[in-house]
Amino acid sequence: MTDTAHLKKGVLSVFELLSENCLEIPVYQRPYKWTEKNINQLFSDIALHKYKTAYRLGTVVFHREEEDQCPKNVKLNIVDGQQRTLSLMLAARALINERTGPKATNPIVRKDLQKMLEQLDQGMKDPRFSNRLSQTNLHNNYLAVSRIVSRPDFTEEMVHFLLNQCELVFFELKDISEAFQFFDSQNARGRDLEPHDLLKAFHLREFTEEDEHLKSKVVSHWESSDSERLAKLFSNYLFRIRNWSRGESARYFGKEHTHLFKGVNINSIDSYPYVEQLRMAHHFVDEYNQHYQRRIDGQYLPFPFHLDQIIINGRRFFEMIGHYHQEIDKLQQTFYPGKGSALISDHQVAPDLEELASRILRVLSTYEGRWRTGDRYVRSLFDCLLIAYVDKFGMVEISRAIEKVFIWAYSLRLKMQVVQLASMDNHALANNLFLLLKEATQPADFLSLELPVLAEVKASKTDDIERLFKEMRFYESKK
Repeated sequence: MTDTAHLKKGVLSVFELLSENCLEIPVYQRPYKWTEKNINQLFSDIALHKYKTAYRLGTVVFHREEEDQCPKNVKLNIVDGQQRTLSLMLAARALINERTGPKATNPIVRKDLQKMLEQLDQGMKDPRFSNRLSQTNLHNNYLAVSRIVSRPDFTEEMVHFLLNQCELVFFELKDISEAFQFFDSQNARGRDLEPHDLLKAFHLREFTEEDEHLKSKVVSHWESSDSERLAKLFSNYLFRIRNWSRGESARYFGKEHTHLFKGVNINSIDSYPYVEQLRMAHHFVDEYNQHYQRRIDGQYLPFPFHLDQIIINGRRFFEMIGHYHQEIDKLQQTFYPGKGSALISDHQVAPDLEELASRILRVLSTYEGRWRTGDRYVRSLFDCLLIAYVDKFGMVEISRAIEKVFIWAYSLRLKMQVVQLASMDNHALANNLFLLLKEATQPADFLSLELPVLAEVKASKTDDIERLFKEMRFYESKK
C-alpha cells in the first residue's frame, strides 16, 4: 500500500501544469501514440464543456526525483498521463506560434492571455523523442492542433478556458516504486490498461539496484514495439502456451492473468532450492558476457529462456519478451511457404523440411477456408503447439513434429461445422499435447503419441485439408 505521508496531491490547471519547467518524460515511458483522432476528441470534449466553471481532463502521476548533492535540481518524471500532457504541450506551442507575434492572422488581444503564453514560451520544454513513432505522431498532432486553435471559433474565451479552467488531478511521490504501485492501483480500479502495460509497470519497479543503469537499454525493445503487436504476442501465444501447459483454460488474456508473468526477484527471495538454478543461470550468464575475454572472442551467451519457466522479475522479464518476440517472428518467416530457409536463432538454421511437412505448411497458407474466424482459432492451436515444440527441442525431427501437430489441431476443424473460441480451448484441454510436451524429455516422447482417425468430416471449404488427412491415413470415410 502506498504510504500517504509520501504522497502529495492536488489539482493543476493546464497553465500551471505546463509552467512546471522540471517536467520530464523518463526513458522507460512508452512512445507517444496519440493520433489526430485523439486530439480531435480532446478538443471536442473541451468545447462541449466550455461553459462549466472547471473541466477535469484526467490524472497525472509524478515521480519527484531530487539529486542528493543538490536538492534544488528536481525532476518531475511523468509516470502516468504522458499522452495527454504532451498533447497539451503541443496545444500551447500551437497557440504561441499561431496566435501571437507579428505574423499571427488571428492574434490574441487580451493582455492576460498574452502574458501567460509568453511565460509558457520562455519556460515550457518542447518534447524530444528519438523514437520514430513518437516523432511522427508529435509532428502530425501539432499540425492537427494548429488547425484547431487557428480557427475563428477558437476564441479568446476558449483559450482562457483551456489554460485556466481545464484541470488535471495530480499525484506526486518521491519513491519510484511507490509511484508505479500507485499507478497500478489507480488503473486497476479506473480506466482499463492493456495487461502488458500493467506488467511493464510491475517489472520496472522490480529492477535491482545493480540493474538500474541497464533499464533504458533493456526496455527500449519494448517501447519500440507496436502496442497491438505486444498485445497479440501475449494473448495469442505466451498466455495460451503457458496456461495450456498448466492444463488451464486460455480464452481471453486479461488483467486477472498478469500473475502468470510475475515470478521471483532473484535478490530478495529466500534461498529456496528451486530458486538456485535460476540464480545460478542468472549470474553465470552475466558473468560470462561481462568477462574481459568477450572483448577478444566476441562471443555472447543469451539467457536460456523457456516458455513455461518460472519468470525472473525485472530485467530478465523484458529480455524474455524481447526474445520471444524475435523468435516467434523468425519461426513464422521460416515456415512461410516460398520464403526459403531462415535463421531460427544465431546458431541454428532451419533444415530442409521433408516433402510432406512442406506441403502441410503450403496447404495451411492456401486452402479456401483459412480466413474464417474458426479456422484462425485452429491455426492458433497449430502455431502455439509448434512454437512450444521448437522452444523445447529446437529443429530436431521438425518435419515429424509438423505432421503430428497438424493432425492434432486440424482434426478439430474437420469434425466441426463451426469452430468457436470455446471449441479451440476445449480441444487444447481435452487432448492436451501441451502437457505431454511439458513432461517429454526426448522428441520421441511427444512424436510417438497415437492420434485418433476421423470417420466423418463436417467442415466446408477444407478439401485440401481432407486430402492430406486421407493421404496420411487419418481419415477413413464410412460412406
